[in-house]
Amino acid sequence: MTVIECPPPPLSGRTAVVTGANHGIGAAVAVELARLGSNVLVTFLRSAPSAASTSQGPGPALSESAYDAERRRDSSAVIELIESHGSRGLAVETNLNAAAAPARVFDEAEGAFGPVSILVNNASGWRQDTFSGKARDLMSRPMEEVTEATFEANFGVDAKAGALLIAEFSRRHLLSGGSWGRIVGLSSGGPSGFANEVSYGAAKAALESYTMSAASELAGHGVTANIVYPPITDTGWVTSEVRRFAATQGARVAEPAQVAEVIGWLCTDAASLVTGNRIRLR
Repeated sequence: MTVIECPPPPLSGRTAVVTGANHGIGAAVAVELARLGSNVLVTFLRSAPSAASTSQGPGPALSESAYDAERRRDSSAVIELIESHGSRGLAVETNLNAAAAPARVFDEAEGAFGPVSILVNNASGWRQDTFSGKARDLMSRPMEEVTEATFEANFGVDAKAGALLIAEFSRRHLLSGGSWGRIVGLSSGGPSGFANEVSYGAAKAALESYTMSAASELAGHGVTANIVYPPITDTGWVTSEVRRFAATQGARVAEPAQVAEVIGWLCTDAASLVTGNRIRLR
């Protein structure tokens, strides 16, 4: 009888860090990387309900109770799914806006699984603000004026934490003489402006720029870096009204797993020549 040996999964033996992964796209990415063979550390920060959170999150709109419930989850269910694929998982609850958070995250990942070779910057400090002076947007979501507080909320996680996590990744990669790495950032079209979510859009534009710089500077060390711009994605807030709105814009509503498949592919050797790209999904 001929015994056919199956090849190991494409990311077997790798260590990944995925931020903002207690629900939605981040959780789906963590599970997809585990399916591909990687061990995964996920970060999360449980959110308390607030006036701002009733508007749900980036994008057009709004099943507040479902979305709030998702944001208040820990990552235990995600870890179970990671382990169901035969990979190992570890969850770290941390505020990525804290200066010490990136080093702590990498220390935890290295201590559990070994050097980090995959970084997915998915976490967001989203807080809706505007220059328009309007109290609500077209979807009746409450908006704030641009203030230091709204700037810090968005830039602290989306821009600052994203930059410091890339810096921590690159520092350790270079010190160890690494020759293989993947960086993926999640965006929402920030470089073109983002009406009614202006600080969020600006922070995402900054993350895109940091990621493109990493693509140029780390290419010679085997690291690819790309941005993924998902369509409207049902992470717990999409209602029938949102789907109708999307249809009027000629847009589709994606599931988190569909976005995660693309990110997973970017982290494999099949995408070794893909770097410095902003990949918009439709």
